[in-house]
Amino acid sequence: MAFGFKSLGRALRRFRKKDDGGPTVEFVLLFMPVLVISMTGFELGLLMTRHVMLERGLDMAVREVRINTGRSINETQFKTMVCNSAGILPNCMQNVRLEMRPIDLRYPGVDSSNEIPRAASCTDVNNPFEPARNFSNGTANEMMIVRVCGVFKPMLIPGMGVGYQLNQGEQGRYRLVSTSAFVMEPV
Repeated sequence: MAFGFKSLGRALRRFRKKDDGGPTVEFVLLFMPVLVISMTGFELGLLMTRHVMLERGLDMAVREVRINTGRSINETQFKTMVCNSAGILPNCMQNVRLEMRPIDLRYPGVDSSNEIPRAASCTDVNNPFEPARNFSNGTANEMMIVRVCGVFKPMLIPGMGVGYQLNQGEQGRYRLVSTSAFVMEPV
């Protein structure tokens, strides 16, 4: 038994004196955190770009609707205007859902019909052709609220880094919501 401990001790001393794999250990310990941080940076950059483009698309579509009050617009036309102005949103017509409703500022409060639901109505991936929750055209000098909600897949590895935190929606997708308010111009 003493012989076993001595030979084990000699083997451990020889192992401790060798430094052949030193850089490999450092690489193995530091590679994954650096990789996750860089992928998280790319993912957040894409998320912010998509959100900015969704905001831009909504602003451009709202400008078009606000100025053309004599013409009524339907949900598909409004969604097309948003998607054409947004540019880089993948499958925009299928992934984006709209909500547009008039608000009467003379009757505020919970009991009025002005109450806007806190949660945005987003596209259901299993039922992409579900109509808008509330989409109605306004009249001249009427205050309108428009909300656009899009669902998108994370770019890189969904189960790692910020992609893991974003995968809380339906089928591994995250939501981007943009809201705008405007007053219809008089005819």
